[in-house]
Amino acid sequence: MYEIGQAEIDAVAKVIRSGRLMRDFGGQGTVCEKLEAALAEKVGTRYALTVNSGTSALTCALVGAGIGPGDEVIVPAYTFMATALAVLAVGAVPIIAEIDESLMIDPADVERKIGRYTKAVIPVHMIGRAADMAAVTRVARRHKLTVIEDACQAVGGSYRGRRLCSIGQLGAYSFNWYKNISAGEGGAVFTSSRKAYERALIYHEGALTLYTSAKRPRETLFAGQKLRYNEVQGAIMTVQLRRLDGILRRLRARQRAMAEVLGEAGRFTLAPSNETAGDCGSAVVLLFETAKDTLAFMDAHRKRIGMMRPYDTGKHVYSRWEPVLTQRGSHQDALNPFRFAQRKIRYSKDMCQRSLDIMARSLVLHVPYKATVGEARKLARELVE
Repeated sequence: MYEIGQAEIDAVAKVIRSGRLMRDFGGQGTVCEKLEAALAEKVGTRYALTVNSGTSALTCALVGAGIGPGDEVIVPAYTFMATALAVLAVGAVPIIAEIDESLMIDPADVERKIGRYTKAVIPVHMIGRAADMAAVTRVARRHKLTVIEDACQAVGGSYRGRRLCSIGQLGAYSFNWYKNISAGEGGAVFTSSRKAYERALIYHEGALTLYTSAKRPRETLFAGQKLRYNEVQGAIMTVQLRRLDGILRRLRARQRAMAEVLGEAGRFTLAPSNETAGDCGSAVVLLFETAKDTLAFMDAHRKRIGMMRPYDTGKHVYSRWEPVLTQRGSHQDALNPFRFAQRKIRYSKDMCQRSLDIMARSLVLHVPYKATVGEARKLARELVE
């Protein structure tokens, strides 16, 4: 999170004074309802639905797409484990695909991993960077797969002039504390499909048990969960959304200044990008020849700037997804999605060796938001002296 202040305090105070802390439904003009309209307009979809987390947003998106037991969904080897957990939450099983040097899912490996039970692919836009959506959508179209964009780490980012989450059939944002705009927690589902939206709506509101004043949806009601957002968080996010484009402009200016210097260093390369202009600007990614070179650079410069090696980020690395790799997909074995898989699923910690190598040789430098452009450029020079 980059900015928060009096405007958020005032918005929360207004909600508290109103005495209506829980959202309501049905055209009553609630804070969350207005936020959803603003989110849909910002992203460029017909519908947006706020929920209590990014994981819930992904789960609702999968429900909206009709994914369930017996289905397979392709996810990248580098993403927070929540991407795979959301697949398990709807009864399907994740199939893990390699990433390429952009740190995004490799469209060629997506195509290799497609089988007769594959129903969807989740390209994840990691660390503010976009996946190769042109290639992913081509593959998906050939094989009639649903594309669900995970933009939980790239809120507001774009690809070739279109906001992330408006390119696939569905998409998901996260608003937790580590995102560029935040209310501490929360998320949103995006789609232009009325059917998918209504299914997500039903699922997130426990079969619409409190949706008493709304027009009845066309979709048949079914049992769901309670994944609602609330008015206090909605008030914070309304202000945060107004800040978003300004935050992105500030980040991108500092990222460009750093990349101009670092790109000429010679000791490493800038990791390839699928979309430069629409990058959120929160990081500059370096790619070294060996993991040893990466570690040496980190040891020399970690006190100057925030940095992380993707390989070291715990549950963002597929080989540390213990519940997935051991196929413990539920709290009860009778509900375990792997029991309903239509073929034998095999995982191993070394199944995506190329991804592990790329993550070990990559280094993510965090763009200093509070620095001036000149200070960011000076910092970059110090890193290559």
